[in-house]
Amino acid sequence: MNLVALPTYVNVKVSLTTDNTIEKLLVTWHQRTKNKYENCGVYRLTCSTCNMKYVGQTGRPCRVRFQEHLRDFKYGNRKSKFATHLLDNRHSIDQMESVVETLHITNKGRMMDTLERFYIFRETKLNNQINDKMTVKPNIVFETIV
Repeated sequence: MNLVALPTYVNVKVSLTTDNTIEKLLVTWHQRTKNKYENCGVYRLTCSTCNMKYVGQTGRPCRVRFQEHLRDFKYGNRKSKFATHLLDNRHSIDQMESVVETLHITNKGRMMDTLERFYIFRETKLNNQINDKMTVKPNIVFETIV
C-alpha cells in the first residue's frame, strides 16, 4: 500500500455542514402526511366568525385536542382560551376541517415549545391572536423571521 504524503505547504481546512438549518426546522411537514389531524405538534384554530387565531400544541393527535376545545365550547367550560373566545363573543364553531390547521408536526419537548412560541409571536404581530398576550415576550430571532 502506497501512501502519498501531502506537502507541508498545503493548508487544508476541514469544513463541516449540517442539514439542521433554521429553514428546515420551520418548514411545515403536514404536506407529507395523509391525515394531518392524526399527528401531534403545533396547531392553529381559526374562529370562523372573526378570523382570530389560537395557537396551541399537543402531544396527542390534533383531532383529539380539537374535540376537547369543542367539548369546552358545547358545555360552556372555560378551560380553553378558544372556547372562552367563542362563548364571550357569541361566535359559533365550524367543522374541524375549516377550523384546525396543523402548523408543524413535531414531538413534545423544547422544539415544540419554541415553535409554539414562534407561531404565537407571529399571530401577535399580526394582531389577530386569542392566546394570552401577556405571555408574548420580545424575541430578536422571531422578530427577524417575521
